[in-house]
Amino acid sequence: MAPLNKNENHDTTELKEIAQHVEAIELGDSRHGTGSSNDTDPNLKQHGDRALAIVGSERIILTEEDNRKIRRKTDRRILTILVWIYLLQILDKSVLGYGAVFGLQTDLKLVGNQYSLVGSIAPIAQVCIQPFTSYLIVKVPHRILMPSLCLGWGIAQACMAGCTSYQGLLVARFFLGLFEGGCLPLFSVITTHWYRRAEQPLRVAAWYGTNGWATIFAAALSYGLGHIPSHLYPWQILFLFVGLVTIATAPLAYWRLDNDITSARFLTDHEKAQAIERLRANQTGTGSNEFKWDQVLEALLEPKTWLFIGLSILNNLGAQVTNTFGPLILQGLGFDKYKTSLLNMPFGAVQWLIILAASYCVQKFRLKSAVLAAFMMPVVAGLVMLYLLPRSKGNDGPLLAGYYLLAFLYGGIPIIVSWIVSNTAGTTKKSTIMSLYNGGASIGNIIGPLLFTKSDAPGYYPGLRKVLAVFIVMIVVVGIQVVNLMVLNKMQSKKRVRNGKPAYLKDHSMESRYVDFAEGNESNESGEVRRRLGGQAFLDITDRKNDEFVYVY
Repeated sequence: MAPLNKNENHDTTELKEIAQHVEAIELGDSRHGTGSSNDTDPNLKQHGDRALAIVGSERIILTEEDNRKIRRKTDRRILTILVWIYLLQILDKSVLGYGAVFGLQTDLKLVGNQYSLVGSIAPIAQVCIQPFTSYLIVKVPHRILMPSLCLGWGIAQACMAGCTSYQGLLVARFFLGLFEGGCLPLFSVITTHWYRRAEQPLRVAAWYGTNGWATIFAAALSYGLGHIPSHLYPWQILFLFVGLVTIATAPLAYWRLDNDITSARFLTDHEKAQAIERLRANQTGTGSNEFKWDQVLEALLEPKTWLFIGLSILNNLGAQVTNTFGPLILQGLGFDKYKTSLLNMPFGAVQWLIILAASYCVQKFRLKSAVLAAFMMPVVAGLVMLYLLPRSKGNDGPLLAGYYLLAFLYGGIPIIVSWIVSNTAGTTKKSTIMSLYNGGASIGNIIGPLLFTKSDAPGYYPGLRKVLAVFIVMIVVVGIQVVNLMVLNKMQSKKRVRNGKPAYLKDHSMESRYVDFAEGNESNESGEVRRRLGGQAFLDITDRKNDEFVYVY
């Protein structure tokens, strides 16, 4: 117990120093009688969020009408471009499975596990790029980073159309994965920098839900382009088309996206201050350009981080199975290549509806863990159906129903993403954990296709058995994480008491409407303590170092 007490004392001392620093600044502002951001300590500006340059220690008046207005403007400008580019990213990734349906393996003479390795090489590249991704997300303006990544993977996708050998296809897919590796961490961090915690699940669902639309579009495109008479193979036409659309989108991304709230061209100066204020209760910050190695170390040493990575590996392992082998599984049920493409369209619609339903339930009930576990149950049921039902004409309907139940796993990924970003503060720590999450997702994507070998066709029973065990384990890990977060909240409560603050803080960031941070968080202590509440929100400190941070389950 001695090491634990030592760490707690160190944390307490650090928290008191931060609190005294903020209090001194606020008292200084009150002496000037203005609360102006210009009075903010230059050192605090340097190491805190960029938002401090606008609000400083000032508390901005914000009504619910103001809150809705800023949210609508942010949705129109930021969310729309996130949705479109993530759709393209998923589309570029998923067309490989449709290429296989239209003869990719035969045309390029792929044998053995070569197709599986082609499916796995992109996530291998993503694992390689993750250490750099966390740094780039912090240091490179998002308005530059996003279109650069988009252009890179679009070129790689278009180059896949020109591949004439296994080796060429492998290289093109590697670069596709390399540029796509920063996509999910970047999108997750952007979402936290613009939206309240209560709003994040549906916004993550909006862009991640394009998994379903990508499935629909890929199915429709492969069906339509597959009928075009050409000297090119159908899969070449498909790869070239989606690659060129992605390349054309890169300039659009640069035009539409803003780096953060402080540089938002669609907000007035007063609206920028209001947009920052409405995120105060998040306690997760609005973005800093300073890469902090102590936040990296904290992320790596936390059990919370590794439990989230475990969930990422487990959930994405199953997702990769449907991406790469979904069309082949349907083909194994006895459908020709054109019907196989069309039958994936309702599967995509089911994916989209499930992602929205899962995120709505999270926002409605404010219980991410319970909703996540509940949405994994149909996945288990679907895998049991695919494993037990014989492959015969009379079972086509039930087998198809079992396959469609696998779509529930897509409801889990946006919940996990929003769960992570809601429980992580500090720009560097957020980018690090989301890069680790994406690395875990890539590991799941690497393992997933390897569970299904060509020799197991058309039933793929050994692979189904392994994936069934994976999702059962995943439900257990969810329970362990809940217990861990409960323990962390108790530790936070003890820290607040030692620092002269209320043991319990009401988390307004999870309210459906905007509520000022101080409302309901009045302290029985001195007036100075009450004034200090919320002052640490934009200091770019981590959740563990901010005693006002509340973890959500």
